Amino acid sequence: MSSPVIETEEHRALRASVAALARRYGREYFAAVVAEGRHTDDLWTEAAKLGYLGVNLPAEYGGGGGGIVELSLVLEELGAAGCPLLMLVVSPAICGTVIARFGTEAQKRAWLPGLADGSRKMAFGITEPDAGSNSHRITTTARKDGGDWVLNGRKVFISGVDIADATLIVGRTEDARTGRLKPCLFIVERDTPGFGRHPIAMELAAPEKQFELTLDDVRLPADALVGGGTSHASSSGGEDAGLLQLFAGLNPERVMTAAFALGMGRYALDRAVAYARTRQVWKEPIGAHQAVAHPLAQAHIELELARLMTQKAAHLYDAGDDLAAGEAANMAKYAAAEAAVHAVDQAVHTLGGNGLTKEYGLASLITAARVARIAPVSREMILNFVSHQTLGLPKSY
Repeated sequence: MSSPVIETEEHRALRASVAALARRYGREYFAAVVAEGRHTDDLWTEAAKLGYLGVNLPAEYGGGGGGIVELSLVLEELGAAGCPLLMLVVSPAICGTVIARFGTEAQKRAWLPGLADGSRKMAFGITEPDAGSNSHRITTTARKDGGDWVLNGRKVFISGVDIADATLIVGRTEDARTGRLKPCLFIVERDTPGFGRHPIAMELAAPEKQFELTLDDVRLPADALVGGGTSHASSSGGEDAGLLQLFAGLNPERVMTAAFALGMGRYALDRAVAYARTRQVWKEPIGAHQAVAHPLAQAHIELELARLMTQKAAHLYDAGDDLAAGEAANMAKYAAAEAAVHAVDQAVHTLGGNGLTKEYGLASLITAARVARIAPVSREMILNFVSHQTLGLPKSY
């Protein structure tokens, strides 16, 4: 395994090539797509042709044979040019990883090639209106009915369901031995009867829409269960592997959210630095004044530190150390979100009134940067995780 501190020549080349693609689209393209209510299909398609979307997926199913290290670099560089692809977090990182690690051979053949070449997308449905950050309160249930599964429940804040061919739904089913409910993951195709979606109006400038999902007696075949449809499934899949599958998807989600935040922070900081170099009110450009320069330097330092933790988390995950990766992924997401919020705030402040204009395109990032603090898990829950799991402090809940 290469060092998590110093990037390989391959990784630097990947960064450079993705950055070159992203610059050809940039923030103007992204803003136009949002304003017109479209999706970033052009960028998605070109990134797919160049092999970037499936860089983490197994080569035998059409992917690049890399890991979350490589995919996170792709998302960071797209974000640094002002045109991030949020579905990278969901489709190849969460869903692709779960299916690659735990899916049956038939599920891998059915989904991974399309996820790798960008021709298919998957959404991920875990959040529920009454569960919040407590995944143990998930009420979406799956019950056996003959050879089928029947799902009922609700999900909220699910990204990109309208453009996804299927959604990976987290439900709970009864353990035949203990009677307790345990998590299971199901592939629910978009047009399945009983599977409804309703857009949620958001104060967020993004091409990807958010949805509430309803599952009303959604009937699925046995092979919709990730890993297999029988209780005799191995420890790598089926009814007895739901918890492992869930965390196999959640750790990459945290790493990719960190990469998303890093890209956003870098974009905002680059805009502010360029402005501070040229904006002249007195004798020298405003960047010569320490009151302007030092906060920008601090934002840069914070982004670089968060990037190191993000790289560490991605390397640990790709190396198969799920326990250490869980801790590092949470820390990376926390650090990157805080760094991004600070960088965006300082960038807007550096530009003054111009920071709030559409021309400079920074004001919309004020809302967007908050997303990384809130989703997929709040910073307070990450602090809970670290205090309990790392420091060994007692729980308050």
